[in-house]
Amino acid sequence: MEKLEPARLQFNTVGEPYSPIFDDVYHSAYGGPAQSRHVFLSGNELPQRWQGKQRFVILETGFGFGLNFLAAWQAWRDDPAHCQRLHFISFEKHPFSASDLLIAHARWPEFDEISAQLLEHWPALTPGIHRLYLNQGQLILTLIFGDAASQLRAVNAAVDAFFLDGFSPAKNPELWSPYFCKGLTRLAAPGATLATWTVAGQVRAALSAAEFEVKKVQGFTGKRQMLVGHFRSRRPDRHPAPEERRAIVIGAGLAGSTTAHRLAAAGWQVTVLEQTPAPAMGASGNIAGMLRPLPSADDNRLSRLTRAGFLATRKLLDTLPGVRCSSCGVLHLARESEHEAQQRRTADTLGFPPEVMQFVDRQAASDKLNWPVEHGGWWFPEGGWVQPASFCHSLLESFPKHITVHCNVAVDRLKHSENSWQAIAADGQTLAEAPVLIMASGVAAPRFAQFNWLPQVSARGQVSHLPVGETPALDIVVCKLGYATPAVDGYQLAGATLAYEDDGADERVADHRENLAKLNLILPGFAKTIVPESLSGRVGFRPMSPDRLPIVGRVPFAIQADNNTRLHEIPRQPGLWCVQGFGARGIVWSALMADLLVSQLEGDPLPLENDLVDAVDPGRFMVKGARRATVEADAS
Repeated sequence: MEKLEPARLQFNTVGEPYSPIFDDVYHSAYGGPAQSRHVFLSGNELPQRWQGKQRFVILETGFGFGLNFLAAWQAWRDDPAHCQRLHFISFEKHPFSASDLLIAHARWPEFDEISAQLLEHWPALTPGIHRLYLNQGQLILTLIFGDAASQLRAVNAAVDAFFLDGFSPAKNPELWSPYFCKGLTRLAAPGATLATWTVAGQVRAALSAAEFEVKKVQGFTGKRQMLVGHFRSRRPDRHPAPEERRAIVIGAGLAGSTTAHRLAAAGWQVTVLEQTPAPAMGASGNIAGMLRPLPSADDNRLSRLTRAGFLATRKLLDTLPGVRCSSCGVLHLARESEHEAQQRRTADTLGFPPEVMQFVDRQAASDKLNWPVEHGGWWFPEGGWVQPASFCHSLLESFPKHITVHCNVAVDRLKHSENSWQAIAADGQTLAEAPVLIMASGVAAPRFAQFNWLPQVSARGQVSHLPVGETPALDIVVCKLGYATPAVDGYQLAGATLAYEDDGADERVADHRENLAKLNLILPGFAKTIVPESLSGRVGFRPMSPDRLPIVGRVPFAIQADNNTRLHEIPRQPGLWCVQGFGARGIVWSALMADLLVSQLEGDPLPLENDLVDAVDPGRFMVKGARRATVEADAS
């Protein structure tokens, strides 16, 4: 993994914003808003081309100060005929901090209002994709912090207009290479256009070879010419929007509630069916759960997914004032000295901003806990705890005109006929019907015929409730093999056990004893006076996937794949989707996975890199199973 290197605001001798890394000025800043409007908006025939459309997608190759984005946002906002949703995707290898952007944007007071909104939502400077919902969710900015030359292939989108803006071909040739231009071809929607300030011969040749018809037109002020182009191919739209926006969601836990909320925000009518008397009474029913990422030195898929999920959940929580939660911070203590050294190296290697993650030594950790500990660990200042039930209720109540919740409803089976899915009760009654059905019922999913292939297992977990006053107070969440929270509703929580092939719902003293042992391991002597037999708690059953990653996407037919089968070739059941396999990370996964699924349904740009989308695809188990069987056969 390449560490993200933020940009620093600097100016050259004539006062132009300047990048010492590329030894070049920021072109969009040089000409100001008028240049952005002339080159990138008019060059792509905007605002005319987005008018009357439901969705329009712009991709920019260099965000810089965000001037092109602000100009596009302003033009879209001021256009009474604008598209319903504008997606703006932009890459930035060296992003600026919000404080530097604030200084830079002061040069353009006409953008003060929207600049303030952008900076309020500006993400932490960590690698990967960051999605910002602006203008009441109608304007979606997808920022990719990383090198566009390598990250372009990670994007899944149908782009209507390309803003080819970056440092000059002589200073940054990778962004103008034939290989990069062919990457634009993969993303181009029917009728896509492009515009750029450069007319360099190698750029024209590369774009022409990539199926773009290009021509020189009048440039901006002192620059005589610029380049515009359109996509020659007549291939069909590979990302069509749905014809009808109605869906059934089975399950009102975190997975189902966030999915219903995201669907409703996109204008869908959603019927949620829940078998218990109220939302969040299953695995999402604990008094509180932990919210934090799980880093790794190599920034592997689990690390990237938990970081993206953590950041997405935090942003969603900011929009839901009714949720009971606390950003008190999470301290992940090292198990022993070698693990502590590994944690320190990981923090140094990743180099994340201090608000995302820090390494703290033993003394600093002890100070945060007001309790002596043996080792330091990772400190996540913006982590904390969330009460899942309040989260689910707030999500489901946010769009009352779009979400209908039916509780105490037991779905016996699913039926597909023509272009519609039906959820049917044991007595044959049709409980709900819609073109799209999304399974989010946790451990119950495999009992439905369409999901009996799902390699998901139920994991029993018991949390112990420690009455306030029986242990010292905790101000933060702490974890190491187990976890403990500050007081919530009169209890500090300690847990949790993990047992497979165990469907016993009864509380067990042995499990309380195990949780206390973990707590005393985390904080030596912290709970030494507590008698396990005196405790109450809660038992839940978590849906675990074999690889500990979520299971999200279109549901495949249960086919027998072979060693040559590729993921995208697996046939899918029409209109059937799932949001499953969250395990113990429902709070971390839910917002991000709901965004992914709804973006797939809508044909919108995806909020995750392609390799991470594939990593959570339900069809991955069929591909892996076929390859594993081939290896075993070869070895026999």
